[in-house]
Amino acid sequence: MSDTLIHPSAIVEPGAQLGQGVRIGPFCLIGAQAQIGDGTTVKSHVVITGDTEIGADCEIYAAAVIGEIPQDKKFSGEKTRLVIGDRNRIREHVTMNPGTDGGGGVTRIGHDGLFMAGCHVAHDVQVGDRVILVNHVAIAGHCVIEDDVIVGGLSGVHQFVRIGRGAIIGALTMVTNDVIPYGLVQAPRGRLEGLNLVGLKRRGVPRADITALRAAFQMLAQGEGTFTERARRLGAETDSDYVSQIVDFVLADSDRSFLTP
Repeated sequence: MSDTLIHPSAIVEPGAQLGQGVRIGPFCLIGAQAQIGDGTTVKSHVVITGDTEIGADCEIYAAAVIGEIPQDKKFSGEKTRLVIGDRNRIREHVTMNPGTDGGGGVTRIGHDGLFMAGCHVAHDVQVGDRVILVNHVAIAGHCVIEDDVIVGGLSGVHQFVRIGRGAIIGALTMVTNDVIPYGLVQAPRGRLEGLNLVGLKRRGVPRADITALRAAFQMLAQGEGTFTERARRLGAETDSDYVSQIVDFVLADSDRSFLTP
């Protein structure tokens, strides 16, 4: 299109779809099945390949590889996709893979995310909106990262793990089990240490809901019965939407157990 700029050294294969105002920098490779939304900037030495859809107003920095085949021995060339939303910032050396048949076929990234240098998002991962992955975070296959999650630098998330909305993971942490919404996890082998109170306050969550969340955490930590039984009892007693989100998360189907207080 007339307002799309492509550096002479870049390769854009026939069939690629570029929106209005797209900028493709030097030495980039844009594959034939790529779709890039309006206003997105692709800096330099970036590879966008496979059936990859990128939304509007994203920024993709040098040496990122987006849409290359999954790092999964079971992958045998089946048609799968990577879908990335709007206004994401994808920094240097980030890698994002499409899905596999065994995981639903689509890796999906929401809107307004920040993926710092060296991050990896593996096959079939579902990432929500406003997620921040700090430098060199690795998200294994089939994980679910809900809205407003922050994962600290050099952390790893085991395959099939779910991290609930608003949770925060400290740096240098290995997360091997599900994390409740608004949870605070840290230590080399991740432990659920409390709630992400700073994040809740920054988002303007009412004081009454924060108080309810703190009481709910204490009940989950110290109440009678199993973790799931405590969550069911909590769900029957609460009138806080935030607490209900934790209850629904705990009672949902999962392939992993939970990090418990």
